[in-house]
Amino acid sequence: MIKLEVRGMSCKHCVGSVTEALRKVPGVTGVDVSLEKASAAVEGSPDPEALKKAVAAIGFEPGKVE
Repeated sequence: MIKLEVRGMSCKHCVGSVTEALRKVPGVTGVDVSLEKASAAVEGSPDPEALKKAVAAIGFEPGKVE
């Protein structure tokens, strides 16, 4: 599992947008986005840089990847 910080989310709509964007990244099999933790847990074997680009493309700031 990959954990990605996502800065700039402020509501459930933001969570939905980030979830949808991350699900479209090749290699992703599951996504759990937390507004409270400002992060996304991503299952599968996606390229971490592709996850960051997907988040940035919809206007949020990706942080560190674990």
